[in-house]
Amino acid sequence: MGYRTVDADAVEPEPDRPSECRKLGGPAGLEAMAINRFRAEPGEEIPLAYHYHDEQEEAFYVLEGTLWVETPEGTHEVPNDHLFAVDPGSPQRAHVPADADAAATVLAVGAPAVSGDVHAYDPDQE
Repeated sequence: MGYRTVDADAVEPEPDRPSECRKLGGPAGLEAMAINRFRAEPGEEIPLAYHYHDEQEEAFYVLEGTLWVETPEGTHEVPNDHLFAVDPGSPQRAHVPADADAAATVLAVGAPAVSGDVHAYDPDQE
């Protein structure tokens, strides 16, 4: 058996990100999933790029504020206490628009925790 408690505020934010990103999976000893806490101020994005994954499912649970997720089908507004799920192969870009009233705090979970399956997506190439 194994159990761990992680204080998200004690995890150093990742450098060179467009918003505050605290990667919690490593400190928790998780191997099968990635879990990150983001705090995005108005005008900030969560991912490094509009992207999709080959294998990984992603879920964004909004802890505070509102998150906007741009997809090829349109932009989804995800309010506090709601979850937005993304299937593999589905492009998305999560962000908080510059004209938003407040920041958003989001828990992002991806599984499986694979590397190298993320690809930039250019909507103009469609």
